[in-house]
Amino acid sequence: MFRIVLLNLGFFICTAIPIFLPRLVKSMSSSMSMEIVSSVIGIFICSIYLAAASLTVKTISDYGTITISDFFRNVKAAWPAGLVMGSFLFLVFLIITYVIPFYIAMDSFVTGLILAAIVFWTTIFAILSFQFYFAVIGRLGPNLLKAFKKCMLISMDNTGLAIFLIFNNICALAVSIVFAMMFPGPVGALLYIDQALRLRLKKYDYLEENPGANRRKIPWDALLIEERERTGTRTFKNFIFPWKD
Repeated sequence: MFRIVLLNLGFFICTAIPIFLPRLVKSMSSSMSMEIVSSVIGIFICSIYLAAASLTVKTISDYGTITISDFFRNVKAAWPAGLVMGSFLFLVFLIITYVIPFYIAMDSFVTGLILAAIVFWTTIFAILSFQFYFAVIGRLGPNLLKAFKKCMLISMDNTGLAIFLIFNNICALAVSIVFAMMFPGPVGALLYIDQALRLRLKKYDYLEENPGANRRKIPWDALLIEERERTGTRTFKNFIFPWKD
């Protein structure tokens, strides 16, 4: 928990870059393009940070322990995925602020509304799929294009899970406000997604070992026996006072 808090603290230090750097650039130069470039650079830095954090907390999902030095080692492996995520977030920003309003404001209201709806739902599907991106990179390989395809396949095959995860993490981030966004925070959300993907991959391992199995009847009780043995039973009291076990 303490290390997750430290990683969250590092992330919010990084968020100061896209917030304050454009203002600094604006005070030194009246160039709008430089202000936009500085904002994009800040977004990329934050995305690379989250990519490295995701690779780091993967160890926690695997019942290991992490150190801050693990994070710095993961930056080298994570920066390409971080740049991709940063580009995606910037694209979503452009779609929300410019593309959809442009279509809605078209002279042909019906045509504009249809186009805006298509773009909107395509963006929603992309967000549902791309939430798995860092976890897929960490667990299924660093190939960026293949990871993008796997994210879409996982989202389409597990739509309920994808929707649940995004709403769950929105609620978790809302609760994090009480703790100044330090816990569970963004890094906690990344850990939750990685853990969810790790467990869901057991389904595909089972189907690969049992080609004729019914995809709708996965024997989760059997697949999660080891997981339940390792995690045991935790009560709220155990969570608050673990040393009393």
